[in-house]
Amino acid sequence: MTKFYTRKGDDGTTGTLGKVRLPKYHPRIEAIGTLDETTSSLGLARALSHFPLINTILLEVQGDLYRLMAEVAAPLENAEKFRSINAEHVNWLEEQTDSLSKKVEVPREFILPGETQGGGALSVARAIARRAERRVAELLADDELENIELLRYLNRLSSLCFVLELAENQFEGKVTQMAKE
Repeated sequence: MTKFYTRKGDDGTTGTLGKVRLPKYHPRIEAIGTLDETTSSLGLARALSHFPLINTILLEVQGDLYRLMAEVAAPLENAEKFRSINAEHVNWLEEQTDSLSKKVEVPREFILPGETQGGGALSVARAIARRAERRVAELLADDELENIELLRYLNRLSSLCFVLELAENQFEGKVTQMAKE
């Protein structure tokens, strides 16, 4: 029988992609957890979306996030071995965002999330991606990460999630509600 637990974390530490174990509250572990939340929330958005193009885009992003998580989980001495997110990935996100931006009506004010289930899930994913971005920014500022493309990727991802939310709502025939002043 396969066991789905190891008991190694019962002491309040967790392993990295190296020999080091860190406290579960360490900023690196917090970043990994937030990236995991991001990809999970994108999975929920994908399951709730009715727009096939969104599903295709989100599958690609989820794969990127797993690779991004591996680099964040690796201590600096192992990071190069796990480095796979680069400027090409950031450019791809920009291309997807730009392409969709031509097809959706972009609101001129803040919007209220929740016009559709898929759109609401994409809004949650956007907010979690922003938190992941802050966690990765902290690691970069503390010289615990070196690859600035990770930060750029997460910054573009939140923008893409916003445009995907608008596209999902539009695909479902819903008008995005504006926040009242």
